[in-house]
Amino acid sequence: MKVVVKICIFLVGALFIFSGFVKADDPLGFSYKLQEYFEAFGPGWKWAIPFSLPLASFIPVLEMVLGFMALLGAYKRFTLWMLFLMDLFFTFLTFYTAHYNKVLECGCFGDAIPMTPWVTFWKDVVILAVIGIIALGNKHYTPLLPKMAQTVTLVILISGSAAFSWYCYNYLPVIDFRPYKVGTDIKKEMKGGIPDVLKYYYKLKNKKTGEVKEFEKFPDNYQNDWDYVDNRTEVVKKGVEAKIHDFSIMGLDGADYTDSILSNPNYSLLVVSSSLDIANQSAETEKKLNDLANDCLKNHINVICLTASGEDQVNAFKQKNSAPYPFYNTDDTQLRTMIRSNPGIVMLKDGIVIAMWHYHSMPDYKNLNEQYFHNK
Repeated sequence: MKVVVKICIFLVGALFIFSGFVKADDPLGFSYKLQEYFEAFGPGWKWAIPFSLPLASFIPVLEMVLGFMALLGAYKRFTLWMLFLMDLFFTFLTFYTAHYNKVLECGCFGDAIPMTPWVTFWKDVVILAVIGIIALGNKHYTPLLPKMAQTVTLVILISGSAAFSWYCYNYLPVIDFRPYKVGTDIKKEMKGGIPDVLKYYYKLKNKKTGEVKEFEKFPDNYQNDWDYVDNRTEVVKKGVEAKIHDFSIMGLDGADYTDSILSNPNYSLLVVSSSLDIANQSAETEKKLNDLANDCLKNHINVICLTASGEDQVNAFKQKNSAPYPFYNTDDTQLRTMIRSNPGIVMLKDGIVIAMWHYHSMPDYKNLNEQYFHNK
């Protein structure tokens, strides 16, 4: 029994650490997923949406700390109860969303391991059972450190986990699991899906007997004996959706510029702002952005802004901030996925993501020229 309990402790601890880490690595992305859950619960949960980001910062830290505490055997009663209650909550959440088909991907492992709610539900059920085994054999749950060392370690774990989450929020994920990560060929990933394998059925009615029968293909000269009634399609094998879909770059005039921008063989800078109304428009940010854009444009480096905001918002932004670059429209979800910063900077070359920056770490032209452009 002792060996079984030790294995269970290791599995639960490691899983909670990993689950918390991938969320803390991308707290803004996790907050988007929490918003999706709150919206799925109905209008009565709109009050919770503003708390999405604080929760997205707190939950991963709690998961990582509990995982480490389990591995260290620290605070046995508290740790076991918290592990149980957290997993029970996630089990209920995933069952609800799976049963009512509210959220297609649970988000429990972020973008690192996409999972459907049903798969996650059964994963959580298994974890509950494993925690139950640990509780039954709790006499084998023994601390590896003395009491004082446990407290000091706990403070260090909380501080370190919180600092990691804060850093990733302010300076982009340390490990990027998103489909637009550096090195991605956007054009290639837009075409990289595998279509579903389909099977077609045709319902025909016999002209003489009135019998309605289903065929996998039309009989030869079927018009002589049959009348067409209906058809249906069955998915024999589910395909794989392209990693990047619903991505396009549209001018404010409605023209499609996707191919021309992604096919540009030279360096381009994309100023990405999913919503201009909630973008950071501090004087410092806008000055750095405008200085960078003006210097790039002077040296024939293309700079454009991708936003989901409408023309009125664009015009108001341009007037307020004297933005020197043109604006294009792209789907809001794609922009929020592309970079966890509003605004953020994405560098492309021939449709390949070369680099990206949060507005807190925005580069200047001199640094970009030394590292990438090499203009004299």
